Amino acid sequence: MQTGFIAVLIVFAVIVAAVLSKRCTECLLLGSIVGAAVLYGKDFLTQWVEVLMGVVGDNAWLWLVCGLFGSMIAVLTASKGTFGFSKVIGKICNTTRKTMFATYIMGILIFIDDYLNVLSIGTCMKGLYDKRKLPREALAFILDSTGAPVCVLLPVSTWAVFYAQLFMEQTAVSSRFSSPMSAYLSAVPFCFYPIIALIIVALFCAGIFPKLGFMKKAYQRVEETGKVYSDASRKYNMNESNGDEDGNIWNFVIPMLVLVIVSFVTDEILIGVISALALCLVMYVPRKLMSVEEFFNLTVSGFGSMLSIFFLLTACFTLQEITAALGMTDFIIDIAMPYLTPALFPVACFLLLGVLAFATGSDWGMSAVVIPIFIPLAQALGANIVLTMAAIISGGAFGSHACFYADATVLSSQSSGIDNLDHAMSQLPYVGIAAGIASICFFISGNLML
Repeated sequence: MQTGFIAVLIVFAVIVAAVLSKRCTECLLLGSIVGAAVLYGKDFLTQWVEVLMGVVGDNAWLWLVCGLFGSMIAVLTASKGTFGFSKVIGKICNTTRKTMFATYIMGILIFIDDYLNVLSIGTCMKGLYDKRKLPREALAFILDSTGAPVCVLLPVSTWAVFYAQLFMEQTAVSSRFSSPMSAYLSAVPFCFYPIIALIIVALFCAGIFPKLGFMKKAYQRVEETGKVYSDASRKYNMNESNGDEDGNIWNFVIPMLVLVIVSFVTDEILIGVISALALCLVMYVPRKLMSVEEFFNLTVSGFGSMLSIFFLLTACFTLQEITAALGMTDFIIDIAMPYLTPALFPVACFLLLGVLAFATGSDWGMSAVVIPIFIPLAQALGANIVLTMAAIISGGAFGSHACFYADATVLSSQSSGIDNLDHAMSQLPYVGIAAGIASICFFISGNLML
């Protein structure tokens, strides 16, 4: 309990320091080192390095996916296919609202995986936002809000498979439903947070929902200075073209279609991006769009362009491991459990998992930890099992969406070419409003569905 409380203090200090200093990676690493000192004592540095090495090894898949996406972005840009796509889409999206709605619709259509959603759409829409003089913060917000929220609402996604399997391992669920997916689908209509988040984004794209906080400041910056991103984000856009060059749209569309189709058929985004890169080699080199040497040089440099996100995610995951070992999750659960009733249990699950996922930056990790606790407890209390499952799904999506160092938030920032804190702070009011409305919905439903 004592070390769990210390872990909470460390996470709180990291968040405050990161916001004040605008240095996420350094604050996360420092927080993990302090946590290791508390956990391991005089051998903390050796143990911290072991945790760091374990994080790098355990997340090799993520490093490959992100790095190869960087490679693909570099190759697509060099082929000028992204310029061709932007020119064609730009003729359709001739207003700011159409441009934002196009992003929103594509975010819903690419529902297989939130990484695929965020990285692919950001690549093709970034230049168009600049032409329409829309702040990059708006792009990152729409990307992040149509990533996890869309994936949790549709059964053919990595999120759905993950949660469905975890739920079905619980006796209270397997005794009521014939299959993992039937259990998951029963909870989808009550996943209030992702539903509300998508409604808010739609209203934002339509110009109905007001600009709030840092988002309002971002729009004011564009109006006053013409800068579509802040000075802090300039370092992420040093090598970008102005997008006025001509290009063939099919050089972009065909590889992207292969990426989506292969990822869907194989249920593996890594195979999809490798297949798309191989197709780019076959498409571009014979047509002299680039030489073999240029293709592989771009592949390497594109991979290297993702190093900043590697460092940030490594720091994030290292802090997660340390705080988990300190017992932060058990500490927070033990504090909250005595105050639960059947009617309050769903809203408590939503808020508690949201807080845990926000504090650790690990939505799936925290869900895997709490599901074996929450589902049996819901059954023992007499709370509604379906509503509890929906609250868990919503809480994971909320934590992923809100946390400034969660992987989805980091990837949305990277794909949009802006500083991570610029994105996290500009979307925070909208996330908070969605969470507040969702909490009310879970409270009402918890009382009505006993």
